[in-house]
Amino acid sequence: MLFLVSRLTYRRLTMTHRLLADDIAAFQAEMIPTIPEDTMNTLMAELQGLINLRIAENALQVGADFPDFSLADADNETRSLGEFLKTGPLVISFYRGAWCPYCNLEINALQQRLAEITAAGAQLIAISPQTPDRSSDQCTKSRLTFEVLSDIENKLARQCGLVFTLPESLRPIYSAWEIDIPGHNGDQSFELPIPATYIVDTDGKVRFAFTDMDYTKRLEPDIIIEQLGRL
Repeated sequence: MLFLVSRLTYRRLTMTHRLLADDIAAFQAEMIPTIPEDTMNTLMAELQGLINLRIAENALQVGADFPDFSLADADNETRSLGEFLKTGPLVISFYRGAWCPYCNLEINALQQRLAEITAAGAQLIAISPQTPDRSSDQCTKSRLTFEVLSDIENKLARQCGLVFTLPESLRPIYSAWEIDIPGHNGDQSFELPIPATYIVDTDGKVRFAFTDMDYTKRLEPDIIIEQLGRL
């Protein structure tokens, strides 16, 4: 993780908004008791294995140039980094896909704070490896009003050092939960990005970076807004 803020700091910053961490905790409290012990053991073992890969340590860092991109939006129209940066700083959230409940909690939390991000002079985009039609469905169902882009084959995420392959032991578990990653992403690679958030200034420089190997840990929107105020 490139930027760590304690839970107490989150609470000091958040006076009128529910913490994303609290939403995640509530989801886990409801979900975890329903998961069989052997399945939970596999999930936890593979999560620790992912953490041990230390991918985040080699991910894109503050001060680096953010890789140029041209990606399809939810309407299958091509959008570029340069286009976004013409109007101000850019908040970029990498997420696994609409099938991931933790991602949905994060995306919904960002939508709730979008007006504050915009008021700070920035734009928000979310990027996943899912196909544009999947992104379109997500935008409709979640009533998203920011851009959601498709990073097919994780080409941009790979440039940012964020990509891993879902372990084979997890694939039947995901399938039993009716999570079809190849169907969402349009390929058979089972490659996904670790969660990451970047703030990029109008010169294309990374001014803030958050990554976490643990997909259950997400950046609080308050921290994004605080960091935008420091640009």
